[in-house]
Amino acid sequence: METIRARLKFGNKVEDVKLRKRKSQLYNKEDASPLNSGVLGGNVALFCVAFRLVNCFLVQTSFVPDEYWQSLEVSHHMVFNYGYLTWEWKEGIRGFSYPLLFAFIYKILHFINYDSVYLLIWLPRIIQALLAAFADVKFYLLIQTLENPDVAKWTFFCHLCSWFSWFCCTRTMTNTMETTLTTLALFYFPLPGSKTHSSKKYLSLVALAVIIRPTALIVWLPLLIYHFWQEDNKLRLITRRCVPIGALTVMISTLIDCLFYDKWTLVQFNFLKFNVLHGVAEFYGSHPWHWYFTQGFAVVIGPHLPFFLHGCTLASKRYRILLVALVWTIMVYSLLAHKEFRFIYPVLPFCMVFCGISLANLKTWRRAAAYGLLVTNLFPALYTGLIHQRGTLDVMSRLQTLCDISSVPGRPQPDVLFLMPCHSTPFYSHIHCPIRMRFLECPPDLGEEGYVEEAARFFDEPLNWLRISFPYKSSLPTHLVLFDVLEKEISAFLEGNKFVRTAEIFHTHFPEGRVGGSIFIYERH
Repeated sequence: METIRARLKFGNKVEDVKLRKRKSQLYNKEDASPLNSGVLGGNVALFCVAFRLVNCFLVQTSFVPDEYWQSLEVSHHMVFNYGYLTWEWKEGIRGFSYPLLFAFIYKILHFINYDSVYLLIWLPRIIQALLAAFADVKFYLLIQTLENPDVAKWTFFCHLCSWFSWFCCTRTMTNTMETTLTTLALFYFPLPGSKTHSSKKYLSLVALAVIIRPTALIVWLPLLIYHFWQEDNKLRLITRRCVPIGALTVMISTLIDCLFYDKWTLVQFNFLKFNVLHGVAEFYGSHPWHWYFTQGFAVVIGPHLPFFLHGCTLASKRYRILLVALVWTIMVYSLLAHKEFRFIYPVLPFCMVFCGISLANLKTWRRAAAYGLLVTNLFPALYTGLIHQRGTLDVMSRLQTLCDISSVPGRPQPDVLFLMPCHSTPFYSHIHCPIRMRFLECPPDLGEEGYVEEAARFFDEPLNWLRISFPYKSSLPTHLVLFDVLEKEISAFLEGNKFVRTAEIFHTHFPEGRVGGSIFIYERH
């Protein structure tokens, strides 16, 4: 009898194993999707690195001036002792901690005599891409600890196919680093059910994000309050984590800034004083208070919007704090007059959590929704990365050839004047030789009576400004760079001084105001 019972039990176990195996096969068959093509079954980290490197090289357009003028241009000036520092660096409202990262790379290239302009442009982008890949992996691992594998995969899919993340995550701007650090910090944040919680690590990453971009505190304030409220030993959290980490980070960043400014400078205070108290940011444009709610957020989240809204109705209470942080961030930025898409980029990973939950729960329509999401994100990602606003980078590649001319004896030294809205193009970081270059400057009014920026004076009366600025032929530049919309207005000056168009470079299909569809290079003969 005992033998018969043992055989029956063994037979039942075999049947259970077979049944589980059959169910697993059925599940895998039903869940055929873009995610289950073997990519995530392998090495997620290796895939993320490859994906972001491809991402990096397929983004060849410009977005905002800050990705050059507040990072690479500053790094180039730090290492090679020539370049242009904007008014923010003269007033001490920008910190050197972020440009120092690229300056370190530049210094190594200079030391080994490999400081080619190509490496100076692309190595910082590659570093940013690798950091983005690291954040991608941490984001996936976080969702894995919080949800079942199905939800984790779909959340990761939503995260990777976001057109705005593709457009921004490899760019050398502080918003990109702020988003990367926010994603990494979220991995260690004490969300309910998280097994990766580390107060020391997440607070250190938050502190670093605030040092690089003080507005990072807006995103993290509700999350920090939530952690404090949930913490059992509140005194220990404050005295042994928040205060030491915050004090050490501020001290190190202040020492770095004082070293490069060569004077005592508290950048975070200056940043708040100029942008919030004095409202200098409004100088660069303003939008109505509802802009983020009616336009900004919809553009940033893109085709993910319906999945995000659906996911909000399905998500468990543990994610409520992420939704609070998202709404809080948009509300605070809505109170500021100057608004940009990139300002709310750091909350985009929060949105992907809800999008993933939505896709995982669609069941029948999941595959069709996933392919639809992929296709609708693919077009804006490739268009904005490869076509829209690429002329301002292509023109610098063309001008870089002037470096060879400048070293030829007897040839006139190049003298380039950019007759464009200020900071339209990168500068010496994309030329890497000290040829003479000038542009129309536009620092804000810092209290000077009767102040009118140079760019505004030029565009009010272009022809008159040129005649006053260059009364003699000997003072004329050798090259002019301008958008096509300006050509007709200054045609008399161009013809009278024998300027000949030598290049026409495509910029955008959507010209607007002073920004044209093409960029012209004129050379004086």
